[in-house]
This record gives sequence, structure tokens and C-alpha cells, in this order.
Amino acid sequence: MRRTETNRVRISYGEPPPVPVWFCAKYLKVSKRTQIWKLVFKISHRSPRGASPNCSVSPPLSLCCELLVRKEREKGERFHPLIGTLQQNQEMALSESEFGMKGSSIIREWSGQVQPALIISFIFLFCLEACLWIRNLALKKRLPGPFAWPLVGNAMQLGQMPHITFSRLAKKYGNVYQIRLGSNDIVVLNGHTAIRQALIQHSTEFAGRPNFISFQIISGGKSMTFGSYSEQWKAHRRVAQSTLRAFSSANSQTKKAFEQHIVAEAMDMVQNFLRLSADRCYFNPSHEFTVAAANVICALCFGKRYGHDDPEFRALLGRVDKFGETVGAGSLVDVMPWLQSFPNPVRSVYQNFKTINKEFFAYVKDKVVQHRDTFDPDVTRDMSDAIISVIEHGKNNMLSKDFVEGTVTDLIGAGQDTVSTIMQWMLLLLVKYPAMQTKLQEQIDKVVGRDRLPSMEDKINMAYLDAFIYETMRYTSFVPVTIPHSTTTDVTIEGFHIPKDTVVFINQWSVNHDPQKWQDPHIFNPSRFLDENGALNKDLTSSVMIFSTGKRRCIGDQIAKTEIFLFLAILLHQCTFKSNPSQTLTMDCSYGLVLKPVKFSVTAKLRGRLLGFVSPA
Repeated sequence: MRRTETNRVRISYGEPPPVPVWFCAKYLKVSKRTQIWKLVFKISHRSPRGASPNCSVSPPLSLCCELLVRKEREKGERFHPLIGTLQQNQEMALSESEFGMKGSSIIREWSGQVQPALIISFIFLFCLEACLWIRNLALKKRLPGPFAWPLVGNAMQLGQMPHITFSRLAKKYGNVYQIRLGSNDIVVLNGHTAIRQALIQHSTEFAGRPNFISFQIISGGKSMTFGSYSEQWKAHRRVAQSTLRAFSSANSQTKKAFEQHIVAEAMDMVQNFLRLSADRCYFNPSHEFTVAAANVICALCFGKRYGHDDPEFRALLGRVDKFGETVGAGSLVDVMPWLQSFPNPVRSVYQNFKTINKEFFAYVKDKVVQHRDTFDPDVTRDMSDAIISVIEHGKNNMLSKDFVEGTVTDLIGAGQDTVSTIMQWMLLLLVKYPAMQTKLQEQIDKVVGRDRLPSMEDKINMAYLDAFIYETMRYTSFVPVTIPHSTTTDVTIEGFHIPKDTVVFINQWSVNHDPQKWQDPHIFNPSRFLDENGALNKDLTSSVMIFSTGKRRCIGDQIAKTEIFLFLAILLHQCTFKSNPSQTLTMDCSYGLVLKPVKFSVTAKLRGRLLGFVSPA
């Protein structure tokens, strides 16, 4: 039977709405919500036929639904299917609601004054709107960031140079924002202020490492660099740091011995450069830099150096290079483990990553076993002996003997990759800006002369050379993003709450190219580090971030800086370098653990006579 409007009103008015009216609006388009509320307001102030004119009533959901449907049909629009469903459910519940209302003496008592349904609806709506407001307020405090796609998150948006993408996103979302890689929410920190606040003021809170699968593969799972922050990690770091210091800067004798290793490798490198440049030939210097840097750290760790053509040594260097190239695949598998479930390029590279780590660790372990077999507590031959002595024969019981191999593996891997990479960049910039090369050589000749080789004692008087090194670090930012950190506790950075165990990316490139810190950061200008008197501005040099900072600062940064200074000073003292005219020099690079310049070739010409060549021991 067709229901009349009178009957519909008589049945409907006077009952409390079992579902709030705003529920309809929530599932319609946002633009229609205002119309719905206006409609509800009009209905709320209508009196049903036969009701007292002074009686204020509240509409039931069924009437709202019916009027909404009518409104949509009048416009020729398709009404939301949820409205129809709610309308049917409301009609089914009418008899039960009416029965309940008749038994309520409170409602009958209030019916002549203020309709309780209106008050209940108002209170209910007010509470719900308050909850929504609080929820929206909480959402505003969440970290901003780009939209993330299912399964992959923002991985496809990062491109081939993630550090550039991170800096671009920072312009839109601020220096602290969140991305998603696979199923992992990751906080990205950018800019001088935010990163210094995190790594220095909150160094302990940001000292953790994510529990990534790939991190457990590196250095046999005993890596200090990739290990989690704990009391055991602190003990491990103390052993490695004290050993490095003992063999490089503990006293004048160790300093001199370490410097002699570097000078000998530098002169060996000069001789090889001149040999490769015979008959005006051009060569790629990357291999020579890698050999020189690796031999310095091998002399410290194993007490010996290797020839450039030693097959075992070349295999070792190849593994270290491959590690940097494949470590990115490990990162992808860490955040998207499902990539291992089917054949794909990432899975293939990740398998190579595991194989390379296994072979590299086996090589180091073989050397350490040889040291164990010939260990003499009264004679410390090198750093391997020193580490064995502390871990296996000392009082520290927190570290098992497996940590010896892990420590040595870390030192060799980091020690050669960093130095060889920056040397490639510096030589590229020297031939790209020949006027700077000439200026550097003039300063070296003025301070050192032509009858001896540069030494660390000359460093204080060669500010422009130091400035060139720091500007190369800043400009190239060849370690653009640090190894991922994780938070050890809840922490707040620039007003944003970051929960415990959050993965954090530190964009060092953004620190070194922060326009608030550096004038014209995109221009290569070593003079920016010199004051009006030509002295090195130490406030600016300390602002360059390449070895990270805080609890996770590289323990070998001073060793690396010593190598870099002596290598560059001796090369410029002995040689002049020119680029291959058939090549166009660019700053293009390949992305891995470090940024390496694409292959380029140079030629070297001896300046005067070859000085002080000493065959490395």
C-alpha cells in the first residue's frame, strides 16, 4: 500500500535516529555535504502534521535518505547506493523503534517541552565532529610526504640519483618528510639544520641501524659499520677505533711510519702514471687510485702491500668494487622482500651481492687465520695482530673471535673505496679547471720547493690545497646518502614526532648544497673556504659532511684525510695532468655506495725530475 506523507511523518517523527544523519553525507561527494546539512536543518525545523507548532523535532534517517534520493532523482543524478541500503535497513527497524519509544516515560515527559531526539542527535553529532577534529589534528602532525603506490611505495619515483630526488621533495614537503619503500615507512632528513640536530643533538636516538637482511650478510654478520647499536657495538667500535689510532696517530713514531707508507704508494702511483702516459697516451686513472688506497690499508691490516698485477689482489679489488655496485640491490630486497619470489634483475643482482660478500669475507678470514697461527703476544706486526690481541686474548668478553674478521673486513672495504673515489674526482676537476691546477702547483712549489716531497708538516701552510680538497668533498658529495639509520627511541625533530625503530635516510648531499649555508652551492669554488687573509675557514670546513657525524661518524676519517692530502700534494708536485681532447669532461657519475665519475682519461707529464722514489715495503 502506498504510504502517504502524513503516515510517513507520523511513523517517523518522534523516534531517535539509530544512525546519525552525517553518515549519509560522509559517503557522498564532499561538495554535497553542505547541501545535505542544509536539508537536514530545514527538516529539523519542520513540524509534522498534527504536531504542536512549538514542538521541535529531529528527522529520522529514513526521511533523510528518502529526501536525498528524491533530490538526486530530480537532478537526474544517480544516487549513492549506500543511501538506498540505509533506507531499507531503517524501514525494517521501524516497528522495533516505535515499540521501545512507547515504553519510555522519560520521552513522554519531555515530549511537550523539547524533543529529546533532537538533543540526543545534537550531542551525538557534536561528539563525532569533535572526534573528527581531533583525528584531523593528529593527522596534521604526521610527517608529510608524497603519495605512495601499493607494493612499491615511492621506489619508482626515486630515479637513478635518489639524493637529488630527496632534495627536490624537501622543497615541497620540508626538510623532514616521509616516503614509503615497499612496506616500510622511511623518514628522510635534509638540510644542514635538521640533520645536525638529529645526528649531533640526538646522536644516541639516531645511532641505530635497521634490521635489514642484507646487513646480516656483510662482514659475516659481524660488521661494526652495519651493526645494530648496543653495548656490544660500543665495545666493537672502541676496539676498532683504538687500533686505528695506535697504527696511525698514537705517537710521532707511528705517524711517521704511516706517512711513509702513503708517500711510497704515492710515488709508485706517479711512476705508473708516467709509464701509462708514454708516447702521449691517455689512460683511465681509477685502477691506479684503487690499488694505491687499498695497499695503504692492507699494509696497516696485514703488514704487506701487493703489486698492481697481483692476481689475488686484483680479485680482492674487484670484489670491493662490485660490492659498491650491488649494495643497492640489497637495499631493495630489504624493503621489498617479495622481489626474491620470482626471477627478476633485482634478485639476480642480490644473489651476486651475497656471493661477493661471501668471497670477500673468505679472503679476509684466510688472512686472519694465518695471523692467528703465527700470533706472538710480544710482537704486534699489524692491526690484525692488535685486534686479535684485544678480542681473543684481552679481558673483553663481549666480542667473540668472529669479530676480528668482521672488523678487518670493514676497515679494508671502507678504507680503499672512499679514498680512491675522491682521488678520481679531484683529478677530474684538476683537468677540468687547469687554472686551479696551476695555482695549486705554485703554492706547493712556494712552500715545499723542488728538492723534496711534500709532507704533513707542510699542510698548515697550504690552505688553498686544503680548500680544494674540502670543496671537492662538498661539491661532489660522493657519499650522498649515509648508510640507513634507525631510531633507538621516540624522538622529535623540527616539531615532527619520529617513533622508535623508524628507518631514517640522511641526505648528506643536501647538507653540502644547502643554499642557506653555501653561496652558489652549484658552483665549484675552493676559495669559498678561505678568509680574507687566505687562511682556511675552519667553521666552513667543519660544515662539510662526507664522513657523517655523531655516533656513526666514520672512525677512519682522519686516516682518509691524511692519505688524500699526501696523494694530491705529491701528484701535483711531480706531475701536470691534461685531459683527453677527444673527450668532453662532465660531472656524470654512477650511483652506488658512493658516487663515482664516469670513465675519463688523462695524461701525466713529469714536472722537473722524479724525486725520492722509494719502493714500498
